[in-house]
Amino acid sequence: MSSESAETNSNVALFPVPPQQQEMPLATVKGQPLLQMPQDLYIPPDALEVILESFEGPLDLLLYLIRRQNLDILDIPIAEITRQYVDYIDLMQDMRLELAADYLVMAAILAEIKSRLLLPRPPGIEGIEHDPRADLVRRLQEYERFKKAAEDFDAMPRQDRDFFPASADVGERTITKVPPPVELKELLLALKDVLKRADLFGRHNISREALSVRQRMTDVLAHLEDHEFHLFESLFTVEEGRLGIVVTFLAILELAKENLLDITQNDAFAQIYVRTRTVTAEAEAEAEIEAES
Repeated sequence: MSSESAETNSNVALFPVPPQQQEMPLATVKGQPLLQMPQDLYIPPDALEVILESFEGPLDLLLYLIRRQNLDILDIPIAEITRQYVDYIDLMQDMRLELAADYLVMAAILAEIKSRLLLPRPPGIEGIEHDPRADLVRRLQEYERFKKAAEDFDAMPRQDRDFFPASADVGERTITKVPPPVELKELLLALKDVLKRADLFGRHNISREALSVRQRMTDVLAHLEDHEFHLFESLFTVEEGRLGIVVTFLAILELAKENLLDITQNDAFAQIYVRTRTVTAEAEAEAEIEAES
């Protein structure tokens, strides 16, 4: 007996018994697992809620049915999709869910497309009528593009959902800035710059050259020292301006007054000529004066 019990113990040691799996509770009531259904449990008909997939509209439901079965959106099996769509609507009605009118309209559209595909076409117009599914396919493709764009936007980081702004109140601090020390050398350099700028705005006063009538008389006699006739205009220097012309004219009048110049004109409005008087001319002039007297 001892040998048999030892052999039995060795077999138990070699092949351990796996632990028994615990039964999953049906529910948890007040923190305690409920393993068996009570015999007197009564559940009212409207006490349970069934959570179904939420769709944003009939197109969203259609797109879900198509993508769930990996169907080609360009070649929709209308009969099968229509059956699944109607079954889903019936399920929602059985669950007493309020349906939007758009779901019923889409069911009618699917039924129409299905009937048009089932009806035989006259032999004379085959190939002319377009595919009844074309408009539905176009709407589904457009809706899918917008839905994809909306999902991309929703995946972007959003404030107050993916991240939150952080702020901290910092007390006001009074900071006293000490001005840097200024050396005398820097002041002198700044003064030098100011003086340079002041020189740019300095005024250059130009004074007119003083013109003397007596000096201009000497200049006119020097110009006419060859005792030849010269044009009246040649005695003036235009570059001297109005003042120089007036001074020259006064000098000519003074010389004429002192009988040092001869001013002649051959005809009326003709050129005026000027020359210095010679000694002979002065003697003739004195003789004429004496004869007249």
